[in-house]
Amino acid sequence: MTIELILRLLGSLALLIYGMKMMSDALQKMAGPGLRYVLGRMTGNRLSGMLTGTLVTCAVQSSSATTVMTVSFVSAELLTLAQAIPIIMGANIGTTLTAWIMSLMGYDLDLTLVVFPAFLVGMVLIYMKRYRVTGDFLFGLAFLFLSLVMLSSVGKEINLAHNASVVNFFASFDTSSYLTIIAFLLIGTVLTCVMQSSSAVMAITILLCSTGVLPIHMGIALVLGENIGTTATANLAALGAGTAARRAALAHLLFNVFGVLWALVVFYPFVDAVCNLVGYSADGTQRVERLPIALAMFHTCFNVLNTALLIGFVPQMERIVCRLLPERTTHTKPPTTLHFINGGVMQTPEIAILQAQKEVEHFAERMHRMFGMARVLLDEKDANEFERQHERIAKYETIADNMVVEITKYLEQVGNEHLSDDSKEKVRIMLRQVGELESIGDACFKMARSMARLREGREDFTAQQYARLHEMFRLVNEALSQMMVVVSGRRGDLTIEHSLEIERDINALRDELRTETANGVGSQQYSYALGELFVDITSNSEKLGDYVMNVVEARLGKHILSYRNLQINLDRKTATIGSEPLGLTRTEFELLHLLMANRGQVLSRQHLMDTVWTGVVVSDRTVNVNITRLRKKLGPYAQNIVSRAGFGYVFEDIAAES
Repeated sequence: MTIELILRLLGSLALLIYGMKMMSDALQKMAGPGLRYVLGRMTGNRLSGMLTGTLVTCAVQSSSATTVMTVSFVSAELLTLAQAIPIIMGANIGTTLTAWIMSLMGYDLDLTLVVFPAFLVGMVLIYMKRYRVTGDFLFGLAFLFLSLVMLSSVGKEINLAHNASVVNFFASFDTSSYLTIIAFLLIGTVLTCVMQSSSAVMAITILLCSTGVLPIHMGIALVLGENIGTTATANLAALGAGTAARRAALAHLLFNVFGVLWALVVFYPFVDAVCNLVGYSADGTQRVERLPIALAMFHTCFNVLNTALLIGFVPQMERIVCRLLPERTTHTKPPTTLHFINGGVMQTPEIAILQAQKEVEHFAERMHRMFGMARVLLDEKDANEFERQHERIAKYETIADNMVVEITKYLEQVGNEHLSDDSKEKVRIMLRQVGELESIGDACFKMARSMARLREGREDFTAQQYARLHEMFRLVNEALSQMMVVVSGRRGDLTIEHSLEIERDINALRDELRTETANGVGSQQYSYALGELFVDITSNSEKLGDYVMNVVEARLGKHILSYRNLQINLDRKTATIGSEPLGLTRTEFELLHLLMANRGQVLSRQHLMDTVWTGVVVSDRTVNVNITRLRKKLGPYAQNIVSRAGFGYVFEDIAAES
C-alpha cells in the first residue's frame, strides 16, 4: 500500500465525517424549534419516547447528536431520566440507517449521479440567503456520497484480497475463538472513541469486509465495539454537567454494554441467523457483495432486539444509574452557579439556546424575589432581622453580577457556532435581557441602601410617605409579574400593551410623589434630607420600571421607546408627551430616536450626521440647528438633551436634579 493510497483513505474518511456533521448540523438548524418540541413533548410513554429517538436520529443522521440533545434536556430539567432512557434506546435504532447507506459501497453504483447535482443545487441555495441551510444540507449529502465513492475506489486500488500479507494476517486469527471476537470488539471500541465517529469506523469495517479480507465474524465484532465506543461522545459532553446529565449519559453506556454482553453469549448462532436473512453463508466466501448488507442487518437486528429486551426495564435502569451516580452531598451548590446552563453540554447550539432561555427565566425570577426582599425591608422594624435581610439583598446583587457575566459568556460561545438567523436573533435578545435584569438588581440594592440610611438617621417617613411608597411598590411588583409572564411565555400569545400601561402609571405616580415631596419640604413637614431619601427610593423604583420595560421590549420587539411620559412609536414614527403629540419632522424624530436608544451615551456630531443624514453632505451647524428645534418641541424634556462641547450630544437621565 503506497503513501498516496493511505492519504486518500484517510482523506476519504475525513470527508465522510465532515459530510455527516454538515448534514446533521444543517438538519438541526432546519428543524430547530421542531426538534426541541418533539424531544420535549413526544415522550408521554416509553414507546413514544423510543419512536421519537428513532425518528429524530434518522432525521439528523447522528445518534450522538440525538443523545447529546437528550442529555441537554435532562440537564435543563426538561426531561426526566425515565423519559430520556427510551429516547436513547430509539437513537440506537435510528443510527442503523447510516450503516445501510454505507452498505452501498458493496455495489457498483454510480453515486456521482447524486453527488454533482447536489453540489450544483447546494451552491445555488447557499448564495440565496433564505435557503442557505438547505444548501448546507445538500453539500453535506454530496460530501457523504463522494466519500463513499472515494472509499470504494481506494478499496479497489488497494486490492487487499490479493495482498498475501494482509490476507495471512487476518487468516491467522481463529474466528471460532471468543478471544478473537473480544479482541476485535475492543479494537472497534477504541477506534470509535478516538475518532469520535461510529460512521467512520463502520465505513472502515464495510470496506474491509467488501474486499473479502475481513471475515464476517470479525466485522460484526467491530460493529459491537462501535456500539460501545459511540457512547463516549455523550459521556464526554456530560462531564462538566450536573448529576442528572451524567446519569443519562451513563444509562446510554450501560444499555449498550448490556446489549454487547448478551450478544456475545449467543454470538455465533446470532450471526448465522442474520447471515441467513440476507442470503450469505457465514462460513463461506461466495457472494462477497452481501457482506456489507449482512453487517447493516446485524447492526439493525442487534439494536432492535436490545431495545425490545430493555424497554420494559426502564425504572430498574433508572435506579441502577442513580445508585452508581448518587447526588453530591459533600458540599452545597454555590449560589452563583447557573441552574440550567452547564458548560459541558455545548455540542448542540439549538439546544444550548433553549438552556440559555431557561436560565434567563431563572434570572428574572431571582430579580423578582430580590425586589420582594426590598419591599419587605421597608417595613422591617427589628434591627437584627433588618440587617439579615439587607445582607441577603447584597448577596443577591453579587449573584446578579456573576450571573450576567456567566450567561453572557455562554451566549457568546453559542453565538460563535453556526446558527440559523432566527437563533442568532434569540441570542441578541437574551444578551439585551440579561443586561437589563442585572440593572433591576442594581436598582433593588440602591433602594435597600437608601432604607439603611433611613434607619441610621434620626427621622422616619410619615405614615403618608409609607403609604405612597407601598403604592409605588405595588405598581413595580405588578410590572415585574407581567415581565415574568412575557419572559416565560410564547411571543405570539403576548402583547406589550399591559406593560406599557403599568409603566405609564409608575411614571405618573413618580411625578406626583416628587411634587408632594417638594411641598412637604417647603411646608417643613420633614427635612430636606428625608425628602431626598424618599425621592431616591421613588426614583430607583421608576428606573426599575424602565428596566422591566426594556426586558419586555427586548422579548416582544422594541416598537416603543419611552422615558417617563415621553414616548416615541417606532412603527408610526410619532412622539408624544403623555397623550399630546409633538409634531416632529422626520429628521427630528430620527435624532430623538437615536439619542433615546443610546441613553447615557455621548454621540458625536459626525455619528449623528452619518446616521440621520445618510448619503447627504451636512455640517455641524445643521446638527446644532435641528437639535435646537427638537429641544423647543420637547418642552420639559429639552434639558435631557445635553451638549458636550467639542464632541456631540447625549440624552441624560436627570431624575436626581428634577
